[in-house]
Amino acid sequence: MEVELELPETVPVMTLANVAFFPGAVMPLHIFEPRYRTMLKDSLNTHRLFAVAGLDVARSDFEAPHRVATLGVVRACQDAENGTSNLLLHGLTRVQVMEIVQELPYRLIRIHPLSSKPDGSANEFAEMRARLSRLMLAKRRLGVLVPRELLSYLETVNDPDTFADLAAFAFCEDSRVKQQLLETLSVRDRLALLLRQIQADVAELRLRQKLQGNLGDDEIGQN
Repeated sequence: MEVELELPETVPVMTLANVAFFPGAVMPLHIFEPRYRTMLKDSLNTHRLFAVAGLDVARSDFEAPHRVATLGVVRACQDAENGTSNLLLHGLTRVQVMEIVQELPYRLIRIHPLSSKPDGSANEFAEMRARLSRLMLAKRRLGVLVPRELLSYLETVNDPDTFADLAAFAFCEDSRVKQQLLETLSVRDRLALLLRQIQADVAELRLRQKLQGNLGDDEIGQN
């Protein structure tokens, strides 16, 4: 569930390849580029906010951001002697990137907050959650590392919107699908898309296991 708060009209942004950040998620970041070190310093001295946007490779603009990103707040930050920093960014809300208003010394964007659409019934969400749990257990049996602690934590998350975002952030491995999930405002459609993707992952793992037989991963080319 996105947090309701008064947001500034413009915020700094990091544009990162193969990354989709979600509200409610916590992402560790290592800040080392000079522009982002300056950005972090200014953020910590003001509202502690900045956005993370995925890199849209379909556009030819320099470091073109996807149109939907997530605004986060710095929860913890540790500086190193060499000027770099390690931080934890907590996602607050989806935002639409309206325009880039500044490039130097770091990028600023004008944003518009986006809200999820809480559609779907309680029974639908309960069934979707149960299906997702079964699929993740199937991935575990097929050798994928799925921490039980994470699955247990998600069982305690009652809000469907928050659940959908945390599950998408944690379990979707395809960055393109992950961005599509971020852009899907319907909670029901977001969960349905995630389920289709995880189902495809399980089917691919089962096929690979069948084709691989008893060969190890470094011997699969012999099969």
